[in-house]
Amino acid sequence: MSEPQWLDDGEMAAWRAYRVSSILLEGQLHRELVDAHDITLADYEVLVRLAERPDHRMRMSVLAAEVASSKSRVSHQIARMERAGLVERDNCSSDGRGVYAGLTEAGMAKLREAAPTHVAGVRRHMINLTTEAQQATLAKIFERIGAMLAETPDD
Repeated sequence: MSEPQWLDDGEMAAWRAYRVSSILLEGQLHRELVDAHDITLADYEVLVRLAERPDHRMRMSVLAAEVASSKSRVSHQIARMERAGLVERDNCSSDGRGVYAGLTEAGMAKLREAAPTHVAGVRRHMINLTTEAQQATLAKIFERIGAMLAETPDD
């Protein structure tokens, strides 16, 4: 086995700044949603993805990929959200194995209620702290990383 190529000071500073701030940012946005609306950041993300679809539904496997989660984890999450009345499951008529998650009226109402809190938090904790050029750079960086990781098999 070869010796790892250790990070230099600049690389380590970039990695640690990203790692700590991303954890803190996600935790803050999560707490704000839970405290104000009794909804998790993960549930909010599912509601957003479903609401963006014209028919407010999508295959569970596609949903899992879009929220960067496993099919099993999303299945448990959807079951919990279904018990709360926010979503409903529906079997795919053209594929007996396929399952859809669909947004309910209560789920859309919860999303409309929580969205201003979430957007204000994103703006306060990230957007207002960065310039448009920095935002464009961040988008390019994380789109590149996300695309590379999406192509990597889960071996």
